[in-house]
Amino acid sequence: MKKMLIIAPMLASVAAMHLCAAEVPENLVAEGIPAHTPELRADVGRYLEFRSAAFNSWHPQRRELLISTRFADAPQLHLVKFPGGARKQLTFFPEPVAGGSFQPREGRCIVFAQDKGGSEFYQLYRFDPDTARATLLTDGKSRNGGGHWSRDGQWLAYTSTRRNGKDTDLYLVNPADPQSDRLLAQVNGGGWGVADWSPDGATLLVLEELSINESYLHLVDAKTGALQPLTPRGGEKVAYGEAQFAADGRSVFVTSDRGAEFQRLARIDLATGQETTVTENIPWDIEGFDLAHDGKTLAFVANEAGVSKLHLLDPRTGQERAAPTLPLGVIGGLKFHENGRDLAFTLSSARSPSDVFSLDVESGRVERWTESESGGLNTTTFAEPELVKLKSFDGLGISAFVYRPDAARFPGPRPALVIIHGGPESQSRPQFLARSNYLLNELGIALVVPNVRGSAGYGKTFLTLDNGFKREDSVKDIGAVLDWMGRDSRLDAGRVGVYGGSYGGYMSLACMEHFADRLRCGVDVVGISSFVTFLKNTQDYRRDLRRVEYGDEREPAMLAFQEKIAPLNNVQRITKPLFVIQGQNDPRVPVTEAEQMVKAIRDRGGVVWYLMAKDEGHGFAKKKNADFQFLSMILFLREHLVK
Repeated sequence: MKKMLIIAPMLASVAAMHLCAAEVPENLVAEGIPAHTPELRADVGRYLEFRSAAFNSWHPQRRELLISTRFADAPQLHLVKFPGGARKQLTFFPEPVAGGSFQPREGRCIVFAQDKGGSEFYQLYRFDPDTARATLLTDGKSRNGGGHWSRDGQWLAYTSTRRNGKDTDLYLVNPADPQSDRLLAQVNGGGWGVADWSPDGATLLVLEELSINESYLHLVDAKTGALQPLTPRGGEKVAYGEAQFAADGRSVFVTSDRGAEFQRLARIDLATGQETTVTENIPWDIEGFDLAHDGKTLAFVANEAGVSKLHLLDPRTGQERAAPTLPLGVIGGLKFHENGRDLAFTLSSARSPSDVFSLDVESGRVERWTESESGGLNTTTFAEPELVKLKSFDGLGISAFVYRPDAARFPGPRPALVIIHGGPESQSRPQFLARSNYLLNELGIALVVPNVRGSAGYGKTFLTLDNGFKREDSVKDIGAVLDWMGRDSRLDAGRVGVYGGSYGGYMSLACMEHFADRLRCGVDVVGISSFVTFLKNTQDYRRDLRRVEYGDEREPAMLAFQEKIAPLNNVQRITKPLFVIQGQNDPRVPVTEAEQMVKAIRDRGGVVWYLMAKDEGHGFAKKKNADFQFLSMILFLREHLVK
């Protein structure tokens, strides 16, 4: 054992010497990472050039779209004037633009959000297409979000932490006059957001989120800021998702799990408060919807075991209308044009990057507005996932999507990488893998992508099965996945790695600790190494929301439990190579979570590669940084998994 501890630092020193030859972007700190050779860059290059597009907004008067896509280093706003038309870039900033929307009615300007260096302290800007001038609307310091236009295009409602850095108060501004900005209502908590304006502009519909399982709707007077609760407190905990006023303003449509396991589409009568379920016969989460301005069509998407299915409904009669059959994948961003006929959305599938489509709900015609580049690769040959269902240690049913390399090119049992999603209230879905297809197509690594307890999409009970003292039950679920992998003759149980980001980073570290004898290596991206230090250092506006999920460290029993399960405090059990990746400006999982983990492993003589970006936050958003991260990960997996 002593010899191993002596050899490990020597290997780390050799790796560090290789860094001299590496072309490391100026804002990256790379420790222990070998040089990226020209051969590596040439081999991987095609897989680094995938693009994607996301729908942002319709122009209110013309049949034109505002989208987000990237041509340089960061996503920017583009205008597309017709299906398949050229993407005309509107913004040219070094930092990513986090979506935008046209002013309703006239489309005179666009309001967009942007942060600096991944800090997530978003500011709102007015952008004038005629002059390409951006004007700051918010204070330039606090975290601002949820910009939502009144239907006449005069006012923008949003939330801001500017008062105390913790509570997301409600504000109003006329984007044509930044000096009109004013506080509308003070609130308590960091989970408030604007959902919609009433058709007459007199009332805001606001969502207050306490946790993924508990939220409340309020009506807010747009002049006085007076709050009126719409949904009751006490009794059953109910989670509301999206919410939107009906065309006549007398009711609101919502997604709600009241009296059910899944999020259903419902209608709340504003006069009586009565909530009536609209989609009672769909046993899946309704994850998004939009109502046409004329009130004649309501479009919504059901999440059926991870696959999106589009539905069309006549809200006046409650009858479903025929909807087109779309490719198996994930649909998001539903939004009707003001003409009430054209419905835009973003669609991603295993064989196609995210792109923007529209549906004519009267004729049923589907049109593709963007076709994102794929680096010259034929994406129709990419692997599609196999859905595997299995039982965990306590009999609970869990599942995983499995992507397998071409057996003809890569015969025999294949090394595998288990990829664990973050959240933890998220869900792995059959979306486009983008550059990760390199792992399948060129390295022959199988990808196993599980949805363990605590994942969304499988009912609200399943969602809570990893809360508080049940945290490590989700880690045991990965043990069940490893058991299943050991029985699959097409996988090499002796060559298995684990990868995770955010909460998935914690899971990756925990798996490296609990299954050290079954894993070859692990990758931790912006992961939690100790819930105690995480809760101490995460941003104030997030802390209470996270305590509901992870437990309140102010309670002695929970504090002791969190200290016990922290990978940081069990580092002696992590004996295999680890790659830690972190953004310095991360407001969610602070950089200290990565630094303390790297130090603890090095202090014990372990092997750890470390990559930190000074201009990134919760993940790498800039292309040059993301490219360096991926190339480094390939070197790591080649050395520690594929060999």
